[in-house]
Amino acid sequence: MNFKVEITESAADFILSLDSKMQAKIQRTIGLLEEFGYNLQEPHAKKIKGSDFLYELRIKVGSNISKLFYFFWKNKTYIVTSGYIKKQNKTDQKEIEKATSIMNHIRSG
Repeated sequence: MNFKVEITESAADFILSLDSKMQAKIQRTIGLLEEFGYNLQEPHAKKIKGSDFLYELRIKVGSNISKLFYFFWKNKTYIVTSGYIKKQNKTDQKEIEKATSIMNHIRSG
């Protein structure tokens, strides 16, 4: 199956702020999402606990970990809402709220 992945401005800005190795690994991981869609599993993707629709892509280069939030939209399309650099063991709640807000805005419009 082939899926389409769209990237919001917020997510694109985040990706472009990262070094070239991390950007390359993100491109590869997004490629996996395009190829496998809902079948993409850990360690690459994980459902966000407490959310019915939000997932995260998990990207690691060395000791640096980046996360990109995404959701299934329609017509085999996923939308990447935002991302951040993980600095603690738990997923940052403010980042989840930001991603949820972007997702709700897209879904309502």
